[in-house]
Amino acid sequence: MEFDEKDLRREISYAIKNIHGVRTGLFTPDLAFEAIVKKQVVKLKEPCLKCVDLVIQELINTVRQCTSKLSSYPRLREETERIVTTYIREREGRTKDQILLLIDIEQSYINTNHEDFIGFANCYYTEQLVTCAQQRSTQLNKKRAIPNQGEILVIRRGWLTINNISLMKGGSKEYWFVLTAESLSWYKDEEEKEKKYMLPLDNLKIRDVEKGFMSNKHVFAIFNTEQRNVYKDLRQIELACDSQEDVDSWKASFLRAGVYPEKDQAENEDGAQENTFSMDPQLERQVETIRNLVDSYVAIINKSIRDLMPKTIMHLMINNTKAFIHHELLAYLYSSADQSSLMEESADQAQRRDDMLRMYHALKEALNIIGDISTSTVSTPVPPPVDDTWLQSASSHSPTPQRRPVSSIHPPGRPPAVRGPTPGPPLIPVPVGAAASFSAPPIPSRPGPQSVFANNDLFPAPPQIPSRPVRIPPGIPPGVPSRRPPAAPSRPTIIRPAEPSLLD
Repeated sequence: MEFDEKDLRREISYAIKNIHGVRTGLFTPDLAFEAIVKKQVVKLKEPCLKCVDLVIQELINTVRQCTSKLSSYPRLREETERIVTTYIREREGRTKDQILLLIDIEQSYINTNHEDFIGFANCYYTEQLVTCAQQRSTQLNKKRAIPNQGEILVIRRGWLTINNISLMKGGSKEYWFVLTAESLSWYKDEEEKEKKYMLPLDNLKIRDVEKGFMSNKHVFAIFNTEQRNVYKDLRQIELACDSQEDVDSWKASFLRAGVYPEKDQAENEDGAQENTFSMDPQLERQVETIRNLVDSYVAIINKSIRDLMPKTIMHLMINNTKAFIHHELLAYLYSSADQSSLMEESADQAQRRDDMLRMYHALKEALNIIGDISTSTVSTPVPPPVDDTWLQSASSHSPTPQRRPVSSIHPPGRPPAVRGPTPGPPLIPVPVGAAASFSAPPIPSRPGPQSVFANNDLFPAPPQIPSRPVRIPPGIPPGVPSRRPPAAPSRPTIIRPAEPSLLD
């Protein structure tokens, strides 16, 4: 949380005035501290409850993303989302009640004995030192005397940049500043050996300065209320810090030293003097003390709340919702409505299922058809060899060739002949030792299978050379190739004497 510094100081001054009443308090009242702390603790309720709302919204979005996977069953999806969302809303109330209870517990007791709290003792000691320094400064101002060179209370040390020195004189430069209850001094470095300047705090005030266009530093200024030069020919010194937190811290330190901020011009114009805190040094000192105490204690509470908030939300919302989904959601679904109606499919899902079923049956039928196709090799037996024993020798004077006896055993791998005798013209018998000359060759025939070893003749006469019939015998079935030689050429055939004739 970010506090408005002016509003906070105004509230602290009102609380101190209300507690003192018509009296002037010499010491800072602790009741004012408790009142301001409780007001700051109450302001934690709104961001804490907003944090719970953000977590609930994120949790509901997560539930919707999960139930979107049930889009095929719209009734089941709606019922599941309704049950879980209702349970989350119930947990929301308990979680917010617990958060408010934690804040009420912080309000009930202000533990000033906390180890991280700076404590009243430290602030009171600082307050007394500042009071003594202010009284001594006032006496010195009245006497116009030189300040005592004895031990001086140092309120703050640190680096600051003098921002409004011209380039002709060196430009902006960083120095080591030391703020005491009487003066503001700056040195060249942290060793504090070479002092550059010492500025008394008499009639000094603080005002805000807007940050430059090309500068990333935060600036505030110190000026003299009597319109005198503060440093050389400068009416004000602009001091720059790296962050706004450093500026606020230096302003608080100047307040402790008795250098107060300039009054708000708008409030002065409106004449609302009651809305500005008093310029009474005693009251301003008490306001600054309580302001430091409030900062210290509110930081402790913020740290505690930041630690307890996620733990409370995880325990009362996240983990309980997970346990409900795992263990109780199914029972709620069974008891909520008819299960058959919950499992009703959407029209799109039904159409998609029908399409998938049609595709399934089509593929199954295609697989059956493919399975009927045999991929094995089917072989047919080779036909038996042609029996040429029917061939007769055409001439007796033909040389008798030596023929090997033909075995009746068929060669392996070739099945025996299953066909009968091939139909053909009747065989004309030729007597043994007949004359070699004849007028016309007999018509060749294709007799059926006969035994080679008939009449116990191991070396029968060679078969006759078939003649060249003019036409195909009528007994040959279609498809049997013709043995007729090709037609004679137009020119006569010349038989060379060196080559014996086929008839010889």
